[in-house]
Amino acid sequence: MHIPRLLISGLSGGSGKTLLSLGLTRAWTRRNLTVQPGKKGPDYIDAAWLALAARRPVANLDPYFLPPEAMRSQFMRACRRGTPSDLALIEGNRGLYDGRDITGSCSTARVALALTSPVLLTLNCAKMTRTAAALVAGVSAFEPDLNVAGVVINNVGSSRHAAQVRQAIETYTDVPVYGELPRLRDNPLPERHMGLTLRGAALEQEEVLENLADYTEEHVNLDALLTLARSAPELPAAAPGPLVAEPADGTARPRIGFVRDDALWFYYEENFEALVEAGAELAELSILDPAPWPDLDGLYLGGGFPELFAEAIAASSHLADIRALSEAGCPVYAECGGFMILCRALVSDESGEVPMTGLLPVRTRFFPRPQGLGYVEAVTTESNPFHPLGSVWRGHEFHYSRCEMPSDSTPNFALRLNPGVGMGRVPAVSGGRTEGRDGLYVRNTFAAYTHLFAPAVPHWAPNFVAAARAARDRK
Repeated sequence: MHIPRLLISGLSGGSGKTLLSLGLTRAWTRRNLTVQPGKKGPDYIDAAWLALAARRPVANLDPYFLPPEAMRSQFMRACRRGTPSDLALIEGNRGLYDGRDITGSCSTARVALALTSPVLLTLNCAKMTRTAAALVAGVSAFEPDLNVAGVVINNVGSSRHAAQVRQAIETYTDVPVYGELPRLRDNPLPERHMGLTLRGAALEQEEVLENLADYTEEHVNLDALLTLARSAPELPAAAPGPLVAEPADGTARPRIGFVRDDALWFYYEENFEALVEAGAELAELSILDPAPWPDLDGLYLGGGFPELFAEAIAASSHLADIRALSEAGCPVYAECGGFMILCRALVSDESGEVPMTGLLPVRTRFFPRPQGLGYVEAVTTESNPFHPLGSVWRGHEFHYSRCEMPSDSTPNFALRLNPGVGMGRVPAVSGGRTEGRDGLYVRNTFAAYTHLFAPAVPHWAPNFVAAARAARDRK
């Protein structure tokens, strides 16, 4: 299967790859090309901007979660979703070769190798001329199997500066320069503590993306880059994705709601697809909108920024809906921001202490620095409707809040993390070390700081749907 594709990477975080990725994606999209965006994860925020730029869901690609063959299948499936894509553009993260260890495992380079994708390097050349050539030469030679096929220089101070850098790279390397991006006075994208954020009205977001497309069109050779993308080799045929079959007994699908609004919007599209393939009907909800929710058999609460809307959430009539679902035994699955809503209270400098649903006997408190960050490996230590006892699975966490335990009781934790922090690290059962604990549960309600990626946790969606079907049948 031939899919024209490019992977955008840099030497480090902050190299300009997000601005270039968004500019290219929107510029090609408005040329009536269907662009499949991809993001080397784990990431929600940059991925959401890419989806806006392409007007198409993002393919999340991470070697920590999927081996190369499965990642290729996931990528090819995304490219066939809806209108087949004309090309794919994947944004890396951090530096090209940066991974979990000295070998570069889980790096952006591993994604490029798995997808046999040409790599377009974006190079911040502020206060630099000839050294840029040395950097490009070193990066392109570091892993000979990787195709570093081009470079876009950015943070250029003047046309003279751009010409010097271009001449140096073209003189001392075989890597062509596809564009020079002038220095921007201000970051055109709004930011929050986890990187980019989607604050702002839709019209403002569109204006940002259109301006980035104009900026990229003016300073980058889009036609030459399209030719480069089309030079990518064919990918081996992937196994077809699972079919969405109706229940054999002809009964209706159980309805699982998910909250997606300004407070909670950290979701992987692949998680929704897995739930539908397992037999669910999905209903999109808002906790901030007073409109009544439909009858539900289960509820999925993703992450987000509930601390920014704490008072509105506390005043929402839907907190009672969530409590009623949980108390009726319907499956409720919550991640990070969703977990905070299930607690007794959310405590932050912005809102003080604000009561939440009270389903879980803990509070969450925000701090200036991350309290948990990175990849997680979870072992399920207590039986629950979503994760089989003894199952081992991978996820990730990124949270500025910490869980405050009650003094009068010990919560039920269902997950042991190593690596990972979760709701706090405690002495390990053996070995004289510590391990993270996560996964509070009560009845059929389960909440964790850990985010999961459904294709890497194949038991999650079928178990969730089975629990929702059982809840529906009890009504």
